Amino acid sequence: MRVIGFDPGTATTGYGIVEREGNKLRHIDHGTIATPAGQHFALRLETIHQRVAELIAGHQPDAVAIEKLYFSRNVTTGITVAQARGVIALAAAQAGKPIGEFSPLEMKNAVVGYGKATKRQVQEMVKILLNLDALPRPDDAADALALAICQIHAGNTFQALSGG
Repeated sequence: MRVIGFDPGTATTGYGIVEREGNKLRHIDHGTIATPAGQHFALRLETIHQRVAELIAGHQPDAVAIEKLYFSRNVTTGITVAQARGVIALAAAQAGKPIGEFSPLEMKNAVVGYGKATKRQVQEMVKILLNLDALPRPDDAADALALAICQIHAGNTFQALSGG
């Protein structure tokens, strides 16, 4: 099973691709999709959608994992994250890929075993689980890898909607 995870954001969206081979996890790729700060939000969302669609087409995952939206204090940031989530979900649906959604708490519980784990603890566990030589960076990409791992362990996804 191959899963691509996304940690959505308008400025930076992290992605991570993980494959399960038997009972082992294998790192395929990770990185970020960055958009220019001064660019109009619609163009930023177009870039995110385009790159997500390219990643899905290029890596042919069996499923897509996306971080659920949560609001802490900054509603404006939450809205922009929701917009990025929307275009990621759209690209997954257009590709016919099932989607799993996980809150940061669920992801941290699944990967670290503690829902209030730090970013560093998540990076350390992802490094161990994927047998990486170094901590995955940046944080957005490490979280995306953790979401993909979470999806592989959970196994449940929401089937992509089919047209008609």
